[in-house]
Amino acid sequence: MMLNDLKKDGEVRMRKSLDALEAGFSRVRTGRAHPAMLKDVMVPYYGSDVPLNQVANVGVDDARTLVVQPFERSMVSVVDKAIRESDLGLNPISGDVIRVPLPALTEETRRNMQKLARSEAENARVAVRNIRRDILSDVKDLLKEKEITEDDERRTTDEVQKLTDKYVAEIEKQLAAKEAELLQV
Repeated sequence: MMLNDLKKDGEVRMRKSLDALEAGFSRVRTGRAHPAMLKDVMVPYYGSDVPLNQVANVGVDDARTLVVQPFERSMVSVVDKAIRESDLGLNPISGDVIRVPLPALTEETRRNMQKLARSEAENARVAVRNIRRDILSDVKDLLKEKEITEDDERRTTDEVQKLTDKYVAEIEKQLAAKEAELLQV
């Protein structure tokens, strides 16, 4: 039935909002070294910019140090420069491999990262609510067209609200986990 399709589509779209939130959170820097921190760094390679992970391996040396191993020796200085010029505030140390020590997070940096995390979470909540609004609008249209009964509309509205609550709760859980991670010293 078309109501089930609407609900399935809504759930798929809400899951994607949650995935987008996870991707957003991976860019929020915590005190720990994590290879995903460098995934948005673009490196010039034979005339075009490519993501860092296409020209180098990124690994973790210890809790505060990333190790970047370019696939070609000639790329060491280019990769070093790309990391330096990214807006991450990192100062890599080049040798055979590039070591990227992460500066300890200051209280101010932690607060800014927390604001960023909260803003990512709010965007995800808004996205989930917009999906709910779209589904409910489609359900109302079906009711107007007399393709469903008022009981179907009420039941679907309740189910969509439960789905929305489930995803908003998941967003809150992820935000709490991210904030706890940010506050760890």
